[in-house]
Formats: sequence, structure tokens, C-alpha cells
Amino acid sequence: MTKEETAKIESLARKALELSRDEVLMNLRFFAPAFGRIEFASRPGTGLFATDGVHLFYDPVVVLNAFKEDEPRLSRMLLHTLLHLLFAHTFDMDVADKELWDIACDGAVEAVIVNLNIQALALPADDELRQRFRGLKQEAGVLSAGRLYRYFVNVALPIRSRAAYIKSFARDDHRYWHAQDKLEMTQQQWEQLSRRIRTEIKAFSADKALAEALEDGLSGAVRRKYDYAKILRRFMVSGEHRGLSPDEFDYVYYSYGLELYGNMPLIEPLEYREEKRVKDMVIAIDTSASVSGSAVKSFIRRTFEMLRSEEHFSERVNIHILQCDSEVQSDTLIEDLGRLDAYLEGLSLRGFGGTDFRPVFNYVEQLSGSGELKDMKGLIYFTDGYGIYPAKKPPYEVLFVFINDDEYRPAVPLWAMKAVVKDDIEP
Repeated sequence: MTKEETAKIESLARKALELSRDEVLMNLRFFAPAFGRIEFASRPGTGLFATDGVHLFYDPVVVLNAFKEDEPRLSRMLLHTLLHLLFAHTFDMDVADKELWDIACDGAVEAVIVNLNIQALALPADDELRQRFRGLKQEAGVLSAGRLYRYFVNVALPIRSRAAYIKSFARDDHRYWHAQDKLEMTQQQWEQLSRRIRTEIKAFSADKALAEALEDGLSGAVRRKYDYAKILRRFMVSGEHRGLSPDEFDYVYYSYGLELYGNMPLIEPLEYREEKRVKDMVIAIDTSASVSGSAVKSFIRRTFEMLRSEEHFSERVNIHILQCDSEVQSDTLIEDLGRLDAYLEGLSLRGFGGTDFRPVFNYVEQLSGSGELKDMKGLIYFTDGYGIYPAKKPPYEVLFVFINDDEYRPAVPLWAMKAVVKDDIEP
């Protein structure tokens, strides 16, 4: 192929991409800022149609073949790839089975697209897809990537079924998703775009069905990211800590005394300083049947690793780790951070009944009354969220940490904080 022929194919492919993008925007104008963040990058001879969060890599031949078909396959491919970014699929790769994660992400995106029911983006197989998604929704619940992934894992999806799902759902290549760790700012930008688009859809879309279909998908990408360190600072207590206090030490008087009297400073540095340290706190672990042991260990380890730093912990800690379902099953006291690994190695969950949060709060009240939690500032409750909450606010901070997002979960009390440990993927 001559240079002129190659250049012509490249030009036609770029024009096809632009026309297909415009086709999508004619029906989904809210996505214009998102498309503005994608840079088309030609990769001739690769067979690619893929994104790394900044570029859309494409093979001109693949693009032209898709564009020449009577159906709007190229427009569908563009929207499919864009939704992966807006739904934050490309930024969370911590899964045991990458192929199932790819299938789940493709399924979540296609479920939204077919529910949009936009004729200009419809493919002949969409009616069959809707039927398949109805069945999956009955089995998996909400058709998010995380829910579909857990469902596929639980049913041990066989190879033949995997191949069928890939054939039905796949529109692009996910090979560059693993590169997101090099593009951290890109993740923040896509999260901001998701929030912006969701807000505009809710405020300005006259098509309620369209708004609901897009909002359901975008909601998973715009949930608030909590900074655990900031939350745990609210659990800290003030106390004296051995060490130089630079804020209360005057170097002028100290140096002048040494100069005037030889070895006798006019002021001594204070030996203690006031600091805020985590001392007494409680971590409650919901051991009902819906919370797995691997998720529990991952959560505990993550929490302790974040709190190991000297500025957050006092030399001696007093942390009670409770296992509980409808009652408190066990209480392990951690006084030395070095015990954490031994604790996790020997951890055996107890309970597996229903969930009632109130016994934990009653138990904490007993510990506080006996003096075991005299500096008690906070309770972290790791749970699926399906339980009975206390009626009254306790005299300390409470954070409920959920293992996944769930639109059917009962609302936490107004006096409590809430967080999701990981976007829809169980640790």
C-alpha cells in the first residue's frame, strides 16, 4: 500500500470517527465534555479499538469496516468505550478473574445502552440482549459491573457461557486498562466529568427514561471517595507525648542564656507536647452470612496499615475488635500493633446469624462504664448494612463501612457517617 493510500484510509477513518461521535452527541448531548477528553490515536494494523483513559487507540481498517455497515456499529463502539470511562470501570482492576471482570463491565455498559432505546444507536441483536439482561437482573440484582462480577464468580461461569457473553457484550479491547496507575489525574478528571454529567442529566433532561437509565450507571462512578485518615482524625484524643515541643520553645532566650552563662540556658525545652493520638476505639465486624472472611481480613489490615503511623497512634493502644451478628460473639483486645499479623492469621469468624447493630452499642456502653474505654472516641462498624440501628446517638463518633454500594440498603441514622471500602468489588 502506498503512502497516499495509507493517508487516505487514515483520513477516512478519522472522519468516520468524528461522524459517529456526532451521531452519539445528537442523542446524548450531555456527553460532549467527555468526548472532548478523548484523543483519537491511530494504530494501523493492530486491530485495536481501545482506551487508556486519555487516548482512543484505533485501527483505521477496523473503524472503516464498522462504519460501512448499515447498522451504527461504530457509534455504538464509541459510546460503549466512553461509558467504561464514565462508569469508572477502567480504574479498578483488583479482581481475581480479569476475564470475568471484562465481561461484567461490558455487560453493565450494554445494559445501559439497550435501556436507552435510542434508535440511532440500536443494533439488530438488542432485543435479544434486553431479554438476556432481564434474566441477569433477576439473578444478580442491579446490573452494575460489581454485581455482575460477583454473580459470575458465584455461579462459576463455565467457559462456553463466557464465550457467549463475550460475543454478545464486547465492543472494545481492554488491554490498556492496567495502565491507569500511570494516569492518576485522569481518574480524577473522569470522576469529575461523571458528577457533572449526572447533575446536568438530572437538571435538564426532559426524557425521564433516558435520565434514569444514565443516572443508574453514572451513580456507581460518582459515589464519594472517603479519606480514612481524615475520618479517623475525628476519633483522636488529646494527650501528652514525650518529645520536644517546637511551638512552645523560644530559641532566642535559649541561645542568649548559653552565650551569657556558658552552659546555663535561660529556658529549657518542654519535655512534653500536646498531640492528638488514637487511643481507645472499637472496630465491630459484622459476621452475618453475607460478609466473607476475606473481606473482613482485607478491611482490618487496610485500616491498621493506615493507622500504623506514629502521628496517628499512641505508643500503647486500646482497640477492641468485636465479632457480632445479632449479638456480640467475641471481643479481642489489641494493645500492641505488632499483634496484628498474628491476629489475622488466627482469625476465625463466629456468628453467621442475622444482623442487629444495637448489641454492639450496648456492649461499648458497658466497656465505657467499666473504665476500659475511658478515652473512647469512635466506633467503626464493618457491615453489609442490613440490620437494626440504635434509636439514639451515642456519645462518640460512628462510621458504618459497607462492603459494596447497594441502593436497597436501609439508610444509616443521621448521626452516623458512612463509607464504601471499595467501588463495588469485594476485597
